[in-house]
Amino acid sequence: MTSTARPDEDPAFEWTRPGLHLRFDHGHDRPVRLVRLATGPDATSVAAPWAIVDVYTPGEHRARNNQSLLHSGAGQRLRYTGHESLGDELRVRQHDPQTGLEVTSAFRAAGPGLQIRHTVRNTSEREVVLLSVSSALVAVPDDGGHELLWGESEWLAEGRWHQRPLAELLPDIHPELHGGQYSRGLFSLTSHGSWSSGSFLPTGVLASADGPSLAWQVETSAGWHWEAALTGGTVTVGVHGATDMHHQFAARLAPGEEFTSVPAGLCVADGGRDAAFAALTGYRRAIRGLRAVDARLPVVYNDFMNTLMGWPTTERLLPLIESAAEAGAEYFCIDAGWFAALKGSWWTNAGDWFEAPERFTGGLVSVIDAIRANGMRPGLWLEPEAVGVESPAARRLPDEAFFQRFGERVSEAGHFQLDLRHPAARAHLDETVDRLVNEFGIGFFKLDYNTNTGLGTDVDAAGPGAGLLGHTRALRDWLRDAQARHPELLFENCGSGGMRMDYNILSVAHLQSTSDQQDFRAYAPIAAAAPASVLPEQAGNWAYPAASMSLEETAFAMTAGVMGRIYLSGFLGELGAEQSALVREAVALHKDRRHRIAESHPAWPLGLPGWDDDVIALQLDAGSESLLALWSRGGAAAIALPGLRGRTLEQVYPAALPPWAIRTDGDAPVVEVPAGPAARIFAVL
Repeated sequence: MTSTARPDEDPAFEWTRPGLHLRFDHGHDRPVRLVRLATGPDATSVAAPWAIVDVYTPGEHRARNNQSLLHSGAGQRLRYTGHESLGDELRVRQHDPQTGLEVTSAFRAAGPGLQIRHTVRNTSEREVVLLSVSSALVAVPDDGGHELLWGESEWLAEGRWHQRPLAELLPDIHPELHGGQYSRGLFSLTSHGSWSSGSFLPTGVLASADGPSLAWQVETSAGWHWEAALTGGTVTVGVHGATDMHHQFAARLAPGEEFTSVPAGLCVADGGRDAAFAALTGYRRAIRGLRAVDARLPVVYNDFMNTLMGWPTTERLLPLIESAAEAGAEYFCIDAGWFAALKGSWWTNAGDWFEAPERFTGGLVSVIDAIRANGMRPGLWLEPEAVGVESPAARRLPDEAFFQRFGERVSEAGHFQLDLRHPAARAHLDETVDRLVNEFGIGFFKLDYNTNTGLGTDVDAAGPGAGLLGHTRALRDWLRDAQARHPELLFENCGSGGMRMDYNILSVAHLQSTSDQQDFRAYAPIAAAAPASVLPEQAGNWAYPAASMSLEETAFAMTAGVMGRIYLSGFLGELGAEQSALVREAVALHKDRRHRIAESHPAWPLGLPGWDDDVIALQLDAGSESLLALWSRGGAAAIALPGLRGRTLEQVYPAALPPWAIRTDGDAPVVEVPAGPAARIFAVL
């Protein structure tokens, strides 16, 4: 059903969908404001009145002094021109008479959350340049009880979350003594270069113990920025894609042209931290393009981590194939190096994606046949956007098909970066995927992205930040089109582990490698924190047992895989009989629970894990089908779980190792955790 309103009608309007209730107002002297955001008509609102969009242009920045991206001049001049409801989407239209910019704000209901984007159209007769367009703005009443959660990231140490009282981050400056001015301080996080999660995670939570909480994510693989600023009696959260200030972004709009902001995901939850992440989990499921092949959730073995590390040959692969099948793997992915000659650099020669025949006795097809003969589907590693500087593709493709700055190709650590806006780059990757699927019957591609190539490209872009955004949008389109041509094909997203982990890609990809971390002890906090950033059923946690491990260490290493999507690796054929049994048991447990994991939401009974925590806990809550993992990395301790009051714990992995003693304190479980490394998985009944 479509409903519309005109400027002369009621200056306030509401929009309701299951689990969402929004109210807006507007006036002749102010832009459209979001004045209410709640889970229902009778629920407490998380929002205070605030404009729904900010737009920056070169000739006019802020309308009042501050350091945030709030109060843009053009944004403050926008005036309501109408709105309409089209099914699960509300569209609000505004116009700035001075610049001629028309903004259509789209609020799309997706599960328990909103996906928000703004389209800016130039209705004037002259060119207008945009320097930034916000994705989401929400003001939250500041009652002094909020805590802000944010995540840091880096190679091998992804997902290090922090939770601090907002009052510690944004001090009260007593604005009543300074003419009522807003604070000019803010807390902000900004991406750096082409790794969207290389330094920080594009996700945040403003949690309240007594009222509703707010969670958000920026859905882009290009530049992004989010900030929280004190604005009188509120704290305003601003979610942005690339900006001129932070990423050298600019978009030139000729008359009639338009630009659409990157999407922002926004969730309100009636509860604290875990409720906010639960809502975000439901929202992520709602925006995924889930295909029948994705829903199978197969167990994948990959030969890289702590195993071949980029040097596959027939002789090395055949025993791995047999042992992976015996362990229960359903796909076998040959990782990096399959295309590279035994002499030379596989890194700088990558880019043509033809097999290196001297690596494989009988050719690569003989290895692929062995994978199938063992009941698995074959997969290959690709780094699609990278072309090694010594690759024939680097000479064959035109300069315009690559990232450039100031007329020169961008080279990073021996790689050029393809620009998928260019038809030659797109055709090169289409031919690669189609050929490998048709020639070898490939059913799985691990798509890696190992270099941070900087701000972007200035080819056909007003600024490099805009060039990077255009490329990453084209990358998503390419991935969707490849899946449409090959509906049985699965794609993993990887960026040196979790360096490009965002829902621009993950909304259309099957799996996310959560890290390259090779120390199984250090993987525990990464695996436990991963569901804050990525759906549990997409969180590809490596499980790489080794013959040198004790039985307890083997179970510890396998637990990370079970509590997400198990991603097998390691020399499984070298394991002892008891170790092999632990591996098979973990794989069987994961297979039994994987579809319930895909309906669960994460909770952290001991809080989000610290990097050096002795005991780490992750619950995948699916009601009566919940799983709880406890990892011990320190001394023996009695661990109370008051959040599971009234619930019973039953150990489900590993069956062959001693059970951990469980008692109750009142009606809350207390687990006697031994000295580590050791881990157990419990059913929560």
